[in-house]
Amino acid sequence: MNDAKTIGERLLKFRISAKKTQKEVAEAIEISVSALTMYETGNRIPRDEIKVKLAHYYSTSVERLFYA
Repeated sequence: MNDAKTIGERLLKFRISAKKTQKEVAEAIEISVSALTMYETGNRIPRDEIKVKLAHYYSTSVERLFYA
């Protein structure tokens, strides 16, 4: 698995590409903005269920989003 910082950078790139705010993404996948911030800054790695929700939200696979 990639480290938290790499995952965070990838999550941020996907969000920016989707032209979404942290608030929009957090509300859509039912997590707090602070949790999303921690994921994007590499301070935490999301649980598996959140990984699935994020991948679905960005119309990609968990593999591509977290392990590519």
